[in-house]
Amino acid sequence: MTKEDKQKEKQDRLAQALRNNLKRRKQQSGTQQNRKAPDDGTKGEKD
Repeated sequence: MTKEDKQKEKQDRLAQALRNNLKRRKQQSGTQQNRKAPDDGTKGEKD
């Protein structure tokens, strides 16, 4: 596996995780929390 392959795979996993988190957040809470939640891979914990 080349370095580029690994990088792409990592990015794909990250993108997939982000989509999953977004979906889960939408199901759990109303639109209010979704606006506040950061879209950076965290699960949208409140500070």
